[in-house]
Amino acid sequence: MKAPACPTLTSTEIAGRIEDLYGAPLAGLTAHAQDQPPGMLSALLGMHDDLALAERSIDFHRDQIARLIHSERQFGRQEVSHLLDGSRRLAEAVAARDVQAKSVVAVLQSLDRVPAPVPSPPTPSLPCPAPPLPAQSAVPSR
Repeated sequence: MKAPACPTLTSTEIAGRIEDLYGAPLAGLTAHAQDQPPGMLSALLGMHDDLALAERSIDFHRDQIARLIHSERQFGRQEVSHLLDGSRRLAEAVAARDVQAKSVVAVLQSLDRVPAPVPSPPTPSLPCPAPPLPAQSAVPSR
């Protein structure tokens, strides 16, 4: 039996989850990640960027198809070709968005925000040991 599909989150919702996880705004995290070696933060930011790009592509191709369908001109070979091409590109953008969203949600679900360290109660300090006494020599001094 197939597992139920998780709802597709938008890039805005993903950005919020990344901000919650790292406790900082996305712009600040992006600037911080540029100064660091590649790691989980840069991977999450890259996945977010890919998701946002897929969403913009969906919007663009959906608008293109709507313009073609609602235009006053008659459909000829060229318009049908543009409609099919736009539909194919829209389907590809939706598939890319779904894969990106699924991947980034899986990664985010596997991570927990690290809580701030709780200061431990101060431990009583032991008194410093007394300095050693000078050794007594059995030989009389002059």
